[in-house]
Amino acid sequence: MKQILSILFLTIFIVGCTNTDNSSSNDYQIPTDVNPNNESNIENMSNENPKVGYVNYTRDQLNQENEQNHAVTIDYSQMADMIAKIILKNEGFNRVATLVTDQEVLIAYDRDDALDRVIAADIASKTAVSVMPGFYDVYVSDNEMLINDIQSLHRSSPSNRDYDNTLEQIINRMKETPQGIKHKEDLTD
Repeated sequence: MKQILSILFLTIFIVGCTNTDNSSSNDYQIPTDVNPNNESNIENMSNENPKVGYVNYTRDQLNQENEQNHAVTIDYSQMADMIAKIILKNEGFNRVATLVTDQEVLIAYDRDDALDRVIAADIASKTAVSVMPGFYDVYVSDNEMLINDIQSLHRSSPSNRDYDNTLEQIINRMKETPQGIKHKEDLTD
């Protein structure tokens, strides 16, 4: 009987002292559904390191035949989409229409009355200036009627003879409202 109790006690002792890795570490698992750092909802561009972009080329690589005809282009629709979404993440904006051309960014928005007109214009223009290349002119307006004008301009073709005239009329109407900053060099620390 003593031998059986000794074996039973030894078995319980060995099983109790084994490392199960459940709580022996200081690290703990946060459930993915409540983990604020989980980016499963956000589309990841790269699985390696989505927080930085890095390339390393030599002159010989750029002088290859397939690279000589490579041109850098801007996807106007993606830029307009990005600008509008960033602006809407700020409190006080209800609706944002953004048009990106080859030289201008036009932003019309609906804002809450609690959001000051000048601050809203500053947020909208700073967003566009921070996203677009420095040579772009940025025009913003809280005139909700211009949302439809921008939408109609987006449907027309730049080759249409009335396009430039319509664009200029919209810009002139936008200038009647607070504009915020217009160029990157207007940004100050």
